Amino acid sequence: MPQTPRLRHWRERRALTMRDLAAKATVAYATVFRLEHGHDAEMRTLRKLAEALGVEPGDLLEQEPGQQSAAA
Repeated sequence: MPQTPRLRHWRERRALTMRDLAAKATVAYATVFRLEHGHDAEMRTLRKLAEALGVEPGDLLEQEPGQQSAAA
């Protein structure tokens, strides 16, 4: 399952709190919190969050600028 390193970036860019995003995506607040703190996302959750943010699911998976993947 994928991690979502850009979730916080997109959430903040849309001026949403974690609770706002959770409500908009119809997921639990705890889910948004866990994902922003490095836990893996299920694909259906990833799609819900991306739709709520108005981005593609892949946009949530991109590494933050300056970060290297664990494989590098």
